[in-house]
Amino acid sequence: MLLTLDVGNTNTVLGLYRLASDELITHWRISTLRTQTADEYGVLFLNLFAMRKVEATEVSAIIISSVVPPLESTLRQVCELYFNVKPMFVEPGIKTGMPIQVDNPTEVGADRLVNSVAAFGRYGGPCIVVDFGTATTFDVISAKGEYMGGAIAPGLAISAEALFARAARLSRVDVKKPAKVVGTNTVAAVQSGLYYGYIGLVDGILERILNETRGPDSAAPKIIATGGLAHLIIGDSRFIQTVDDMLTIDGLRLIYERNRVAKIKHSHSEAAGKHA
Repeated sequence: MLLTLDVGNTNTVLGLYRLASDELITHWRISTLRTQTADEYGVLFLNLFAMRKVEATEVSAIIISSVVPPLESTLRQVCELYFNVKPMFVEPGIKTGMPIQVDNPTEVGADRLVNSVAAFGRYGGPCIVVDFGTATTFDVISAKGEYMGGAIAPGLAISAEALFARAARLSRVDVKKPAKVVGTNTVAAVQSGLYYGYIGLVDGILERILNETRGPDSAAPKIIATGGLAHLIIGDSRFIQTVDDMLTIDGLRLIYERNRVAKIKHSHSEAAGKHA
């Protein structure tokens, strides 16, 4: 089996795939805790496996994308100590199959690249991925499968926390769609501002991306959302067409397969060279 780990600033998503069929067996979402030790993460992962009646020994490969560099050495230890597997990280030099058309390709976050690979692989191009995480990212993929760049905005939860921290008289509220735009009490007014204000941000950026990138004869890009808050936003967005909760972990599976195939081909060519 293949274990995929998408390590974000707030949450870590794990996916378990059967390599022979690419079938997603199960998945989990846990909090990303930077202070946890390798043993603490190891115990947590083994408990998750035990709950689904899966043995750790069934994992033969692991791939990780991380935007939290301090955790990478910890997770490497977890993989080697508890699964006896050396993990593959999404980092410069890994084969993605996607040309990166930005000023500095090494600056592109692993999660953004993985999302883009998955979106093009599953939906074709052109397409735009909106990932609602700690930050909300917008990634643009061309019709030819090139990563063209995008935008990064503060996430909805960060925006809400900033409001509550700076406005002493405003108490924290549950961020959800209010019954109407015009709130008749403070809680409803705050919910309206956060919800509809954020939809305005998302749709405003998407509209400008579409105006900037779409030619007169080009196909309309598919717009795919992922991340924890995607389902909250899609109902009132004018542009988002699809929510794909498994986009990132499926992108990790695709990248693992491409590197596994490349490694096999390299091994075969080396062997042929020795026999020549």
